[in-house]
Amino acid sequence: MTPTRRFKALLDAPGLLLAPGAYDVLSARLAEQAGFGAVYMTGYGTSASVLGEPDMGLLSFSEMLKRADDMANAVDVPILADGDTGFGNALSVRRTVRGYEKAGVAGIQLEDQVFPKRCGHMAGKEVIPAEEMVQKIRAAVDARHDEDFVVVARTDARAAHGLAEALRRGALYREAGADVLFIESPEDVDELRQVQEAFRGTRTLANMVEGGRTPVLGREDLEALGFAIAIYPVGPLYAAAGAVRSYLDALLADGRPGEPSSAAISFDEFNRALGLDAYRDLEARYRS
Repeated sequence: MTPTRRFKALLDAPGLLLAPGAYDVLSARLAEQAGFGAVYMTGYGTSASVLGEPDMGLLSFSEMLKRADDMANAVDVPILADGDTGFGNALSVRRTVRGYEKAGVAGIQLEDQVFPKRCGHMAGKEVIPAEEMVQKIRAAVDARHDEDFVVVARTDARAAHGLAEALRRGALYREAGADVLFIESPEDVDELRQVQEAFRGTRTLANMVEGGRTPVLGREDLEALGFAIAIYPVGPLYAAAGAVRSYLDALLADGRPGEPSSAAISFDEFNRALGLDAYRDLEARYRS
């Protein structure tokens, strides 16, 4: 089964699909090894890991495509990749979708912010006219060669224009051919419920951002509401950043590494996670 078909099957299976955010190849491999069925390539985390800069639309198409290609070649689980605004107009979206599809990811997320965009939970977002985004979604659907390649349509209209406008846009994007709807930044459980009531029978995505505008709910609550997939774009990134900072603080204070934390991976465990044993087997094979 192709990654795209597997991803659609996971979206349509009973229950909620959990997709942790991966910001580099290592975090994607760790998510796969932990047992998750899919991975979300986060633009927020990619901007932090590639540029060391905030998610303010600074990454280029080629930089995001390279990260998508690297991840898709490193893991076997389907990857949903952040495609930001599509990096331009409808014609740019066609090129973006074809690039992502060729890279091997299972789907792309496209949003209706103006360019340069910013993280969906930051203040000051602006959105393009709904009709312009409809054309982008149509271009994305037309551009894919594999009909199972998933197009996720995200609207950021909730923050700037209210929930009613976000729901109106979601309906337009569904009509344009989006496979999954992503209403960004509902501000309480009731708004999450209204999203589901508006789009029953349509695959929907919940964005669980620790410290963001939307309450972070557990799996059972999101399943009860009816979401098909939940992404966790910042949690792994924040966990890694916190662990590195703690280690560096201790090293600076004492001039030597402290005792490893209970969450730290050992030398041998880390090498196994990277597949060192398989490379040793190959070395032995080619020496014989």
